Order: sequence, then structure tokens, then C-alpha cells
Amino acid sequence: MAKGRTVLLTGGGGIIGRAMTVELTNAGHRVAVVDRDLALATAAAGQVDDAAARPYECDITDRDALTTLRDHVESDFGPVSALICNAATKSENFFDPFPVFPLEDWNEVLATNLTGPMLCAQVFGEPMATANDGVIVNVLSIYGIVAPDQRIYDGSEYEGRPINTPAVYSASKAGLWGLTKYLASYWGSTGVRVNAITPGGVFSGQNETFVDAYSQRTMLGRMARAEEIAAATAFLVSEGAAYVTGQNLVVDGGLTAW
Repeated sequence: MAKGRTVLLTGGGGIIGRAMTVELTNAGHRVAVVDRDLALATAAAGQVDDAAARPYECDITDRDALTTLRDHVESDFGPVSALICNAATKSENFFDPFPVFPLEDWNEVLATNLTGPMLCAQVFGEPMATANDGVIVNVLSIYGIVAPDQRIYDGSEYEGRPINTPAVYSASKAGLWGLTKYLASYWGSTGVRVNAITPGGVFSGQNETFVDAYSQRTMLGRMARAEEIAAATAFLVSEGAAYVTGQNLVVDGGLTAW
């Protein structure tokens, strides 16, 4: 299948998700834009023709809700043959220091960032395996493959609030990379390709202190644009990546290559 897949995109209402919606529909795919905030999903889908993208509200930590979602998407667009697990969450105490990070917040973040993609793979991946065709792309983070440089957070803020990279975020994304490799092996014989994409930092409201410090850590001297992550994701969905599975495409401006 050269193009025209039905793509299930979680976290579709976010900055990267919006860019993915445009990129994937431009490539000829139909995109089910999924977010737990229907207004955000609607805004993302509204960027393109409604025949190419539609919004859906769903909590990806709820397997029954995902099964219902699958039925709705299949009714609207046909069977899902590409799954992009892009959803991630920040808990109420997401930026609390590690020694006092609440267990309930730890479990909440893991539920969305790691358990959610596992459930999505169960609900949407198994039918792909039965059909002997499908693509799964899990969205990681550079902090799932390397440790965050704590020095760049001195004086850094996001929308006026001091920020850091919590341990739970690194752990959830590292776990998602492990799940990616497992599923690539598990479903490889069925023709289902499973890969990961690792975005570098995308500008989304960080203060100048953070932008400058982060940019200095990259070889290209800047943060990523959401459209650059979307283009790389679209490649992994495309037939141009037909022999690519079990891989992690790192799109980070060279940060992890130093």
C-alpha cells in the first residue's frame, strides 16, 4: 500500500500532533485525530479537509474506550493500518523534585506515556497483524535514550513556571523504546513494522534562558520545529520505510551525537 492509510494518531491535539495531522493528510492518509480534550482534537482536525481528518475524544488508558474508538474510526474511515502513539501527559506535580515526587503522579504519567501505547498496540496492532499489514510509530524523547543535562534548567521556565525533566518522563520514554523493540520482534513475521521516533526539544513557550541553553547543546544550534518531527514520522509511515522496523529515528539536531 503506497499511500492512503487510515492513521490513528493519539495526542493529536498537541503541538507535534497538529503538525503530524497536516503532514500525514498531505501525504494522502486519513487521520483519526485522538485526544482526551475534544476541543484540541477538533482544532487539529480543522486544519485540513474533514474528509481527510476527524477528531475523536478518548482516554487511551481505558481499553474499553479504545475498543469503542476503533469501532467508530473503522465506521468513518475503514480499518486502522497505522498507529502513531504520540500522547503524553504532565501531572499536577510534574515538576516536583525527584526526592518528593508523588507516587500518584508517577503512576499517572506512566499510565498515559507507557501503558497507553501498550493498550493501543493491543487494540489496533493485533488487527494489523491479522491483516498482515500495518505500521506503528511510538513517539519517544531524547530523555528516554540519554540523561537530561541538568545544567540547562538553571533559570529555565515554561509559561512562567520553573521546569525540569522529571525521572518519570525519562523512565516512561525509555520503557516505550523497550516496548517498541519488543513489538517489532513480536509482529515482524506478520509484516507489521514497529518503529520509534525521538524528537529533540520543540519550542512551545519556554523562556529565552531555556531556549539559549538548550540550543547550545545541539549541533545545529537551535530547537526543533514541530513540522520537522512530523515529516520524519510521515517517512516511517510511508512505503519509503518498508524495510525499516525495530528502529529509533532520532530527530534532535545532533544533541545526542556529541
